[in-house]
Amino acid sequence: MLIECKNICKSFGEQSVLKNLSFSAREKEVVAIVGASGAGKTTLLQILGTILSPDSGSVCIDGANVFSLKEKELSLLRNQMVGFVFQFHHLLPEFSALENVMMPALIAKREKITTLNSLEIKEKALKLMDELGLGGKENNLPSELSGGEAQRVAIARAMINSPKIIFADEPSGNLDSKTKGELHSLFFKMRDTYGTTFIIVTHDVELAKKCDRKMELVDGVFK
Repeated sequence: MLIECKNICKSFGEQSVLKNLSFSAREKEVVAIVGASGAGKTTLLQILGTILSPDSGSVCIDGANVFSLKEKELSLLRNQMVGFVFQFHHLLPEFSALENVMMPALIAKREKITTLNSLEIKEKALKLMDELGLGGKENNLPSELSGGEAQRVAIARAMINSPKIIFADEPSGNLDSKTKGELHSLFFKMRDTYGTTFIIVTHDVELAKKCDRKMELVDGVFK
């Protein structure tokens, strides 16, 4: 398994959100996590992506027990192994689309995590943008992009360090039906091109149907 969590528990105050939950995903798998609001989907995604620590249980990514790693090792794993796409694209407004895509790789370069130089990072970013239908939008600011284009930039940004896993939290929640369909197709295109695993929290029934597997979260446990 590429990612595997066992017996995850998480509470906020007296509210138990995740209850002894286990989950796994293979390489190149696209998994939809569905469920009502408040079921714990985003909390689970944040724990799988190492943003949030569980109260108990373990998460292993590519064989590494992530919450036993030292902070520097965990930062390295986050930068190189995982990417995130959120409902709101969270692009930096003062930077161009290209600069937003390059940002994680430039940080990796500064921290000496990657061997790519600035020109190679730029070329890789441009290639990703072209594959995602963003040719000609490189110099646009986020405010000059449509909602669908901004989410494509966010996907390119998530892919720039060639992560093995992309975690997506309601990535098409703010888009119209046509744009949603186009965005969903891109997830499978990027999986087929780069072998990336996608774990997607979604309320979108059509997207969930297309995924390799659908997991329904109900009151902190998988149904």
